[in-house]
Amino acid sequence: MTAPILTNTRARHIFLERHGLTSRPSGPGKGADLAAAIDDLGFVQLDSVNTFARAHDLILWSRRQQYRPAALQNLLHRDRQVFEHWTHDAAAIPIASFPHWRLRFQRDEARLANRWKDERRDDFMSKTEEVLRRISDDGPCTSGQVGKDESRGSGGWWDWHPSKTALEFLWRSGQLSVLRRDGFTKVYDLTERVIPDAFRAHQPDTQDTIEWCCVGALDRLGFATSGELAAFWDNVTPAEAKAWCATALADNRIIEVDVEGVDGKLRRSFAWPEVMDRPVAAPVSRLRILSPFDPALRDRKRAERLFGFHYRIEIFVPAPQRKYGYYVFPVIEGGRLIGRIDMKRDRTVLTVTAFWAEPGVRMGGGRIKALEVELDRAAVFGGCEEVRYAAGWVR
Repeated sequence: MTAPILTNTRARHIFLERHGLTSRPSGPGKGADLAAAIDDLGFVQLDSVNTFARAHDLILWSRRQQYRPAALQNLLHRDRQVFEHWTHDAAAIPIASFPHWRLRFQRDEARLANRWKDERRDDFMSKTEEVLRRISDDGPCTSGQVGKDESRGSGGWWDWHPSKTALEFLWRSGQLSVLRRDGFTKVYDLTERVIPDAFRAHQPDTQDTIEWCCVGALDRLGFATSGELAAFWDNVTPAEAKAWCATALADNRIIEVDVEGVDGKLRRSFAWPEVMDRPVAAPVSRLRILSPFDPALRDRKRAERLFGFHYRIEIFVPAPQRKYGYYVFPVIEGGRLIGRIDMKRDRTVLTVTAFWAEPGVRMGGGRIKALEVELDRAAVFGGCEEVRYAAGWVR
């Protein structure tokens, strides 16, 4: 059947609007304003890499340039407006979403108990009761405060001692929650002592959660395949999302559209009926530096289809073979991704090594000046006193 065509320009504008990247990054960036920004996005991925700023902080700063990292910590630890758990990765999630993570807890408990018994060393399940009793009796703890008589592994990120694995298992299955982070170290406590009663009391059934996940994902993406809906929260299966789409389509709740890629190819997707008619403002021409984990870029294939922007983090590429630095920051101007920048914070200096423009992007004097202005703003955010440019930094 013929479906209406969502042009590439309109698709970009809708997508960027849903990701908070069409208007100027104004607002206080704390309290209720910050909580609303996170709710608009659905969640904010947490990541420990800190060459300039942690991923979650840069994601929020690019939308609220008065934002400072303490504001997110206050929402998590003091105000309980967000909680920390898993989507496709660790994330800060609005507290109102907590009831729909119960399905995630149930499924992770069964899945990880089976998978980790082979992937993690020793018998971590034998430590769960001991860890729970330790926290119940003595209060919150970190992974360094349990299993002190257990040997620490040296085999990489996932070579955990058994009690550390037990802690993570209890967290992923919902029995423990992250009370706060000290630096980037998780401090765990019993869920009933962390999550407010009102959000723990609500226990939706599986179909309610599938509905909530698919509706919420489509709201935040603007258009999507069933697979993209499933992947957004990573809380429902592709089969469940596909069945939801079929039912919603039959009930005329959603429509099919053909989304035009930057290459002119069409991709059949689902959308709300008003997607073709609702006014959508073009993005302001403001230039912004984005996190490599920005939600607008998380699906690398979608970013390439919509924007023609091929982006990968070259962590595991040997230095001589890297085209760019291993961890470079995407740069967006209005509705166009114009390049990527290699920069890092060295105490009070923001060092800019290189900027690579995308094909067809001309780096004239005005655009370079706009980039330098944004780098000055970034330096303030990062606590730097100056920006230092390498010779020939515009490549």
